[in-house]
Amino acid sequence: MKFLAIDLGAESGRAILGALDAGQLTLEELHRFPNTPVRLPTGLYWDTLRLFHEIRHALFICGRERKLDLDGIGIDTWGVDFALLGADGALVDNPRHYRDARTNGMLEKTFASVPREEIFRQTGIQFMPINTLYQLHAMRLNASPALDSAARLLFMPDLFNYWLTGEMRAEVSIASTSQFYNPVAKQWAGTLFRRLNLPDRILPEVVPSGTRLGALLPEIAEASGLSANTPVYATACHDTAAAVAAVPAQGADWCYISSGTWSLMGVELDAPLIDDRSLAANFTNEAGAGNTIRLLKNIAGLWLLQECRRAWALEGRAYSYEELSKLAAAAPPSRTLIDPDAFVQPDRMPERIAEYCRAHGHASPDQPAGMTRLILDSLAASYRQALDHLETLLDRRINRVHIVGGGSRNELLNQLAANATGRTVIAGPAEATAAGNILVQAIGANAVSGIAEARDIVRRSFPLRTYQPE
Repeated sequence: MKFLAIDLGAESGRAILGALDAGQLTLEELHRFPNTPVRLPTGLYWDTLRLFHEIRHALFICGRERKLDLDGIGIDTWGVDFALLGADGALVDNPRHYRDARTNGMLEKTFASVPREEIFRQTGIQFMPINTLYQLHAMRLNASPALDSAARLLFMPDLFNYWLTGEMRAEVSIASTSQFYNPVAKQWAGTLFRRLNLPDRILPEVVPSGTRLGALLPEIAEASGLSANTPVYATACHDTAAAVAAVPAQGADWCYISSGTWSLMGVELDAPLIDDRSLAANFTNEAGAGNTIRLLKNIAGLWLLQECRRAWALEGRAYSYEELSKLAAAAPPSRTLIDPDAFVQPDRMPERIAEYCRAHGHASPDQPAGMTRLILDSLAASYRQALDHLETLLDRRINRVHIVGGGSRNELLNQLAANATGRTVIAGPAEATAAGNILVQAIGANAVSGIAEARDIVRRSFPLRTYQPE
């Protein structure tokens, strides 16, 4: 069987073909394209129409060039961002990117209307100003005409699914990142929505991960050369949910880090953990594939290094990630640490990190080697802190840390994580998001029995590397 995963990451989008045969999964990249936001005088936006053009080109490669018959198509990307559509199904505004500055200060303004404790009790979601709730509240406070004219809200993968099939539905893992979905009641937190004067008429039907939405629209099937019956699945549309579905774990004494632009560290549970302790630790309860809950902590991740690399390239110093990792490995351990979550906004990253260090009475590294080591050491320390919180919340020891995603290729960070946590680290697969996307589609197609079998397939299909604490 052959499935296509469209994975929209922070730096690029990719179309990955997955072939499932005799209990093994092989992946092939068919198309890669940039995925960078567009800055306009009014804010920071998704390059939405160009991305859909790239998705259609990926389908063209499958149908017209490769003459493939696909058993499914699934789209994943990060959480919280959304589109608003009018009664005619057209966009009423171009979707904003979550790093847009309009949510600065919105947590405090929202808490003035609904207490922090009540929001957490209804949603179980970590407080971050980028969450959909605060994006929408910012629109309401700014009297956005787009919000008043909207008939439907769709999260970004749901939007692209709609453009492929004509079906307007929200997949649960992406919906749960919004901070207005109740994971206990398994429905929208409508009362919370209305208390912020937000129109609940825009909220779509929520469907489980792996739901078959429908077939490609006739025009898209014809243009791409694919069968008119080619199904589109609401896979685990949140990229972290897809990655967690492909964690090659066994037993119960493990946690995961989905390592990339963000580092998302947590465990898989059968039910949400929403209490005073998880509120104090600022952990999140997001829905996962297979009717699970991902209790996790969002950590800013390799975003800091991505932004430093971009800044150095603008100065004429172009480094690959491999070069920076080698430079950092040869540098001494950092004498100070930073809080990665203080650097969510883009631009001027090396300069801002230096300013942070000086403001806290520490010397700042002035070379890429030292700056990279500072970032990686700080991430490893954040992992240790998150692990301590997890073990306290769960009242049990975690013995293994599975690191998946693109960041699992960073051998130095993997070793630093093992050192900082004092736990065995198992790295891989790097393509966990694409693998999880495809395997959740396969579950929806009844070709895989569930998450346990999906993880068996991952263990058989991809090389893993183990790191012991030093």
